[in-house]
Amino acid sequence: MTVNFADWLAVCEAKASYCRLLDTKQWEAWADCLAEDVAIAAPNGKDVIRGRAEVVKWVRGNLETAKSAHQVHAPEMTFSDDGQSVDVIWAMNDRVAWAEDKRDVIPFAGHTGYGHYHDRFTKGADGKWRLAALELRYIHIEMYPLS
Repeated sequence: MTVNFADWLAVCEAKASYCRLLDTKQWEAWADCLAEDVAIAAPNGKDVIRGRAEVVKWVRGNLETAKSAHQVHAPEMTFSDDGQSVDVIWAMNDRVAWAEDKRDVIPFAGHTGYGHYHDRFTKGADGKWRLAALELRYIHIEMYPLS
């Protein structure tokens, strides 16, 4: 398929919004970045969270009180033949500082991670690109001990 630059740019903007809305805890707007049937692989490598409502509940439960900054770079996109979905690998880094309410389940003050997001975006009936699947693969992660 010949890549439509407008779609390429729209996918980049969709992921940028995903990161900004996540980090600023704008949950309702963040939810609209997700497809209804989104599937997110948990960082533990075992669990997959499925469905927009469940993903928002899970992510919000983990990050609501944390300070976070997610950045993505250098997308590598492969569009489907019909142009309605795209697989994207993004170089990424994140910084998360956990709040004290998580100290009983997360024995660290925070982390900085580097790696790649492996995403699939789909184009909705409204023309908007939304995240349909995500897997984060860290290459390196620095954990910060509790003081």
